[in-house]
Amino acid sequence: MNQRRHGSVQNSLAPSASGTSQRDTHPNNPVLDIARIGAFSALVAVGTIISNVLFGFTLPYPLGEITAAPPFYLAIAVLFSRKVSLWSTAIGSAIGETINIFVFGEAPSTWALTFIPGIVLARAPEVLIAHRFREKTRHLLAFGMALATVYETVAFFLIDWPIYSFTAFYCTQPGCSSSGLVQGFWLASFDFATLIDLAWIPVALILVVAAQRAFRVQHFD
Repeated sequence: MNQRRHGSVQNSLAPSASGTSQRDTHPNNPVLDIARIGAFSALVAVGTIISNVLFGFTLPYPLGEITAAPPFYLAIAVLFSRKVSLWSTAIGSAIGETINIFVFGEAPSTWALTFIPGIVLARAPEVLIAHRFREKTRHLLAFGMALATVYETVAFFLIDWPIYSFTAFYCTQPGCSSSGLVQGFWLASFDFATLIDLAWIPVALILVVAAQRAFRVQHFD
């Protein structure tokens, strides 16, 4: 008698568990992935454009490079697949930085040769790091986002150090020459000020939790 009851309880719970699993996972759908990449690329691009310059004031370099994009791509990295988060961040960052340089004049046009590839090389792997922590607890997820932000900052530094040291690329005055390794290190060290992006992590976590509770899913992939 008890065995029959136990079996009936298990059968009644099985469809519910299956339904939850189906809600949390979706079959591989290239069209859906392309649509998501297109939409989120636009979101990341807009976030990259939103900076202090749009509000009529400038901050010293590299603080002027701080944008509203980090909470968007960090949240996307947690909620969506690696493919969607990687390509959305790479494409959106490249488009946003291109608009910043050529439309809003945030930097000389020649700097696009390093700024655009640099932001892609810094941000795209950043979302892959955050994605690795999405199954962890909230505290570990926050740690993963912090680790990703540190990677982004170090990537910017490692890109700028040799450029500052061995070229006069960023110098707009006539007669400029390369700075040398020591001076180049000093100039590139200002990139570490972009660690202020750590302040965006609570916002990214709020976006993640809000989406999970609104749609009653852990992930959308």
